[in-house]
Amino acid sequence: MGESAQRVPVRLDEPPRVVNSGASVHGTAALRERFLLPDLWQLHLYGYEAELTVDGVVHALRPGCVSLIPPGAKVQYVYRGPSEHLYAHLRLGGRGPARSVPVVQDAGADTPVLSGLMLQAIAAAPHTPARSSAEVWAVLWRVAQLAERVAAGQRQNAVATAIAYIESHLASALTVPEVARAAGVSHNHLTRLFRAETGSTVVAHIRRRRMERARHLLRESTMSIPAVAASVGIGDLQAFNKTCRRELGASPRAVRTADR
Repeated sequence: MGESAQRVPVRLDEPPRVVNSGASVHGTAALRERFLLPDLWQLHLYGYEAELTVDGVVHALRPGCVSLIPPGAKVQYVYRGPSEHLYAHLRLGGRGPARSVPVVQDAGADTPVLSGLMLQAIAAAPHTPARSSAEVWAVLWRVAQLAERVAAGQRQNAVATAIAYIESHLASALTVPEVARAAGVSHNHLTRLFRAETGSTVVAHIRRRRMERARHLLRESTMSIPAVAASVGIGDLQAFNKTCRRELGASPRAVRTADR
């Protein structure tokens, strides 16, 4: 499981007020429990497998999952046996930009760090509540940044997949919808992602890569000019000549004979 589609807006420009925190064991007396905290956020770091339902949306939990549940949400857990998690119930301030955070995420490699911060917050709570709030604040920032890193990774993966597909299909009549399907995203979404990651459009990237390959073939091979055009997906010689002049600054024949 990666991050969930269910998300909540979180503002983190001021520290939270931690009302209570601790390590809690569930699933001993009953395997199904329901909760509703009208005024408090619930931050949990899980060490077990279970099923969590938040306002009707079901999430599969496993060790290393972290959840951030907003006030007033109807929560149900279905446990498989004794189940321990670290938790903090808190109030958040309203300052700062809203960050969209998944209700449930897999913390992955961040799990040991989050666990250490949560344990420090729990230990500090009885005597130094300000430090407890600071530790929980650090957890919340890491949870928010985890979501941002996952989103960035997804963007990069989609663009990388699109570029790889283009490279292997330069001889074909490529279209942006076709490339988007190969990358697993919509046409419009790929257009936005591609510009954000490369500063270029998909169409411009295809045109540039075709001409770079064409220049290489013209200079380094004995292929005929029509064969070079076909190998970069431009079957019409007039169109190939026009594109060559625009992108490479010379006709195909002039590119082939330059400096020779």
